[in-house]
Amino acid sequence: MASTSEIILSNQTHPGDSTVSTVSGSKFKGDGYYSRSDGFHTVQYNVTGFIGTIDAQASLADAPVEADWFNITTSQMISVDDSSTYNTGSFIYNFTGNYVWVRIKITNWTDGTINSILLNH
Repeated sequence: MASTSEIILSNQTHPGDSTVSTVSGSKFKGDGYYSRSDGFHTVQYNVTGFIGTIDAQASLADAPVEADWFNITTSQMISVDDSSTYNTGSFIYNFTGNYVWVRIKITNWTDGTINSILLNH
């Protein structure tokens, strides 16, 4: 079966006032939803001046509630650091798992723009 690529989060801009924001994206179908055997997923984060943490999260539940989501630790891409470095560019990470649903969660976000986040599986 051919892979699927879709934008799972786009055009999120922090107001720039140094407040800490959290954003949870919508759920998108992962490999487990389609019963694919390889479980291979790729996420691409496109950000400008971003300070915060972006995590890919997954669920094995058919109809997940907030408690069903967990971080895919190998996919964590951008974190707050001591120097408050602004991250700009495109970053690509792979993870494997037969996850039914995948979403993005942004935490500790204090500045910058998320231009888009894509999921390919």
